[in-house]
Amino acid sequence: MKTRWVVLPIALVVLGLIAITAADDARAARPASPIYGVTVPDGYRGWELVAPAREAARFDELRVVLGNDIAVRAYRQGSLPFPDGSVLVKLAWKEVQSPDFASATIPGAATTVQVMVKDSKRYAASGGWGFGRFVAGVPTDEAQHRTCFACHQARVQGRDYVFTRLAP
Repeated sequence: MKTRWVVLPIALVVLGLIAITAADDARAARPASPIYGVTVPDGYRGWELVAPAREAARFDELRVVLGNDIAVRAYRQGSLPFPDGSVLVKLAWKEVQSPDFASATIPGAATTVQVMVKDSKRYAASGGWGFGRFVAGVPTDEAQHRTCFACHQARVQGRDYVFTRLAP
């Protein structure tokens, strides 16, 4: 009887360690962007809306940017630069005509999920931001990722390299 009470806690600890290791392995196995190693964050679809946007011709996309709690707090406080731990996720879809309302367009096929992660030490060479661009859950190639920071640097350096403003 005593043996069972000794073995049971040990077995529970071992099972817990196996579960933690499996979760870490699953996270490590997620596809990561070249150059930056950014992955699509868990639970991002439940994050707060930062702003929607419509991207005109050449892209013809509807886009929304979501932010984690850290990023949204920084937006609301108007504090720049964004603090480390801020994460922004942009979802994009092809813009299509609504079948139900002639003057409306709606999201069609998903095109990309783009991620920005603020870590001023890890990404010091790119303004403190790491970038990820994913199509169907798979990161795009290195050449596309090489364009991320250059574009942000050229256009929104004064806003901590972030295009999206908080929607009123």
